[in-house]
Amino acid sequence: MPRGERRAPEPTDPAERAREIALRLLTHSARSSAQLREGMISRDVSEEVADQVVARYIEVGLLDDAALASTIARTRHAERGRSRRAIQQELARKGFDAIDVGEALEQISDDDEREAAASLARRRWDQLAAVDPDARVRRVVAMLGRRGYAPSLAFALVKELQRADEVGT
Repeated sequence: MPRGERRAPEPTDPAERAREIALRLLTHSARSSAQLREGMISRDVSEEVADQVVARYIEVGLLDDAALASTIARTRHAERGRSRRAIQQELARKGFDAIDVGEALEQISDDDEREAAASLARRRWDQLAAVDPDARVRRVVAMLGRRGYAPSLAFALVKELQRADEVGT
């Protein structure tokens, strides 16, 4: 804090303090209801007051778990190439309920997932062109696995890439 500036006094009303904490948390980044509740509780807000603030924020539209889960699923898949399984795990970790998670994942089809995995695999395959063939296979499969893709899909895509290289030579 710069010299001469004074911090506003802490509110004495527990509900007002909880609202200020909640707004600070939401200003920093979008959060699920569960994350906001836990954030307030970790800052010594009672569970009862935290539940009241979360309920009020849902009521006035400041919190929308379904919309946030959908946005997270869409961006993780499109921008980072994450699989539905990896996205599902992240959403569950963030405290979204199963219904919101299921609806968010419905927007990613099997074809979308396969296409994203194929694109990632192709890009990594090309980057590893100078690497030993066995190591190349392991690295591409491992990269897809870290993004949550099933080993069967990863190996199938690598076989396709190997066949394409054989035909191309």
